[in-house]
Amino acid sequence: MSVTVSAVIERLGLQAAAGAENTEAEVTGAQVCDLLSHVMAQGRAGQVWITIQTHANIIAVAALAKLAAVIVAGGFAPEEETIMRAEEEGIALLLSREKAYTLAGQLYEMGVR
Repeated sequence: MSVTVSAVIERLGLQAAAGAENTEAEVTGAQVCDLLSHVMAQGRAGQVWITIQTHANIIAVAALAKLAAVIVAGGFAPEEETIMRAEEEGIALLLSREKAYTLAGQLYEMGVR
């Protein structure tokens, strides 16, 4: 079963801060990490990245790894520059008040591995 970013938004009740027009991408897996270098090394195209980082470098990493979306968990708010960079790069930047662990479990329940 194919899972899209828009299905993830709906199921997890996420708010799109940027890149809402780029939500039909297929989700191929997930990363849950706050260490940018780890995501740079282990991130794969089509994955969703769950983090509490809010600075613009998360978008640079997401673009480099060709991720489908970045979810900022825990109610943290991305910096304005982060939102602008996400729009420029066409990266779906999504927000949730839920903890990263909870979001990861919900993605797993959706079949995202």
